[in-house]
Amino acid sequence: MTVYVEDPARLGESALPDGRRLGWAEWGPPDGVPVLLCPGAATSRWLGVGAGAADALGVRLVSVDRPGLGASTPAPGRTFADFAADIRRLCALRGLGRPAAVGNSQGAPFALACAVEGAVSALAVVSGADEVAAPAFAPSLPPEVRGLVERTAADPAGAEEFFAGFTADAMRTLVMSASPETDLAVYREPGFAAAYRRALEEGFAQGAAGNARDTVLAMGRWPFALRAIGVPVRIWYGERDESHSPDHGATLAARMPGARRRVVEGAGGALLWTHTEEILAGLIRDMDRERAHRATDRNRDAS
Repeated sequence: MTVYVEDPARLGESALPDGRRLGWAEWGPPDGVPVLLCPGAATSRWLGVGAGAADALGVRLVSVDRPGLGASTPAPGRTFADFAADIRRLCALRGLGRPAAVGNSQGAPFALACAVEGAVSALAVVSGADEVAAPAFAPSLPPEVRGLVERTAADPAGAEEFFAGFTADAMRTLVMSASPETDLAVYREPGFAAAYRRALEEGFAQGAAGNARDTVLAMGRWPFALRAIGVPVRIWYGERDESHSPDHGATLAARMPGARRRVVEGAGGALLWTHTEEILAGLIRDMDRERAHRATDRNRDAS
């Protein structure tokens, strides 16, 4: 039987200068290539990537609870830029330097914000939540999604209050009901099901306000310029994934110079766990190229 996830190798919390704490989990060797994971909607640091991939590739994978989720202190009214600043501080505290990053599902815009702010050196967007509030998408959105987007735009505070009514069980039901059979095979695997349930329960341990804030930010217009991203970006979607992007990231990729997009035939939205090694290997190559380019630029400037 395929095993899709494994327990973290290390768990901890780091204190930020303002007294808040960020919860994190790590997989892989402590001296491995640092890769930051921005996990999906309402899940905690507990849910990582495909089992064994971090160790096999020598990756130090670090999953971080966003404020108000899991073990991280709430930060009402936080912004994308606030999250990127938190990540910079965490990287300094944990000796991560300028890591690569993976943004999965609703974690994608937070990872993109980190890339815009220069906090990461390469990025993989995996089954990423797209900017559904972009006007180009309005005609292609299902009526219920379009209604939520319009509600968020018209009354962000009211929408945040609405999303705060979600529970761990409601979130799991929503994900399962929108998933194709290829994803359900992953989500129903006993080990994954237990880990996912635990990650959701931890995500809601402090209530639903943290996820509500995430959702309002993700469903609104993104207040950053994707064209300003100056690091390599790979975009991954499954062919059968109908939940995360109206066009499987084509518009998203076109807004970022040099972004590369791959649509995996026959796959759904569970790519983070079914194609982990491909995703991480590509990210490491991009990180190495970025480091080499920067070294070349420094040498040119010095001469």
